[in-house]
Amino acid sequence: MDLKRTKKWVQVLLSEAGITLNGKNSADIHVYNENFYASVLKDPILGLGESYVAKWWDCERLDKFFNYLLRANLAEKIKKDKHFLYYMFRSQLRSLFMSVWNLQAESRAFEVGRRHYDQGNALYQAMLDKNLNYSCGYWKGCSNLDEAQQAKLALVCEKLQLKPGMHVLDIGCGWGSFCRYAAENHGVSVLGVTVSKEQYRYAKDFCKGFPVEICLLDYRAIKGSFDSICSIGMFEHVGPKNYHSYMKIAYHCLKKGGLFLLHTIGSNKSQHHPNLWIHKYIFPNGVLPSIKQIGKASESFFVMEDWHNFGVYYDQTLMAWYANFAKNWNSLQPFYDEPFYRMWKYYLLACAGAFRARDIQLWQIIFSKGGVVCGYDSIR
Repeated sequence: MDLKRTKKWVQVLLSEAGITLNGKNSADIHVYNENFYASVLKDPILGLGESYVAKWWDCERLDKFFNYLLRANLAEKIKKDKHFLYYMFRSQLRSLFMSVWNLQAESRAFEVGRRHYDQGNALYQAMLDKNLNYSCGYWKGCSNLDEAQQAKLALVCEKLQLKPGMHVLDIGCGWGSFCRYAAENHGVSVLGVTVSKEQYRYAKDFCKGFPVEICLLDYRAIKGSFDSICSIGMFEHVGPKNYHSYMKIAYHCLKKGGLFLLHTIGSNKSQHHPNLWIHKYIFPNGVLPSIKQIGKASESFFVMEDWHNFGVYYDQTLMAWYANFAKNWNSLQPFYDEPFYRMWKYYLLACAGAFRARDIQLWQIIFSKGGVVCGYDSIR
């Protein structure tokens, strides 16, 4: 493909988002390897990310760059551009294949643990808050990451109406932050489950001395009866083919009259396959659910009592994570190389830009088993 024409097409496309090649604004990109243009035309999603990691281009503020891209709705423009016909054909074939295959089958349940959450606790300790909450903080009235994450845990407990003596299930417990917080502050006992060996080992130690049990298992293996259930930042790994069975398991584990809080990143549109760059490099097999998909999966089992969107706070959370990651990079360098740094930076800041553009959301949904008598008072 002719370089001059390829460069022009990319330049015209970016200009529609207010981005200039080799410009002076912080959202503009600077191209160092002209293979970048063909790479982006061949596959906009993979090509953009892989060429960034390879240092073919750079940008002072990746978060702003992605905010501009997504606000301009370039993904829809690409679908109508004749220069991307080959990409669209391949993309549709790939989507068809992925929508048929159950990427999140039980046999693959531990893959995301091995490839993402087991990257090393040192990485997450350098990046996250002091209690290792790897989900959106609740920044209302808060001035820093630690406060926002504590506020999120308090909000979850209040929404679940926890009382001493309750038995609570935490599906996807991470490093045990909610388990310990709920047990310590509300006098409940908690079962936390994770598919990450590193999280399992850390959480068992972190929750020692509290009425908390941590198990290394897939959600499909959960047994027992619980007064309340929460799932914070795990549903993104369940997959569309498994949403119904996930809700069915939660239903059977929840006592009649109990509350179930689902905290998940959400997509504005229903999807059936992952973002290819995120799937390949960050979260294998992850798919963001839509309102329609959650509604369809849950309608046979639960009454939806409350739906709270605070996706704008994920922008702040991700920017705080990136600031910590960049600040502590020197201590991480013995364990990770420069391509990893660029990959992780791209992941955090691209996601921040996506939340800022309102392209993706963060939802906390309260479900009840049988409906709350006299109604549920929404907590904000």
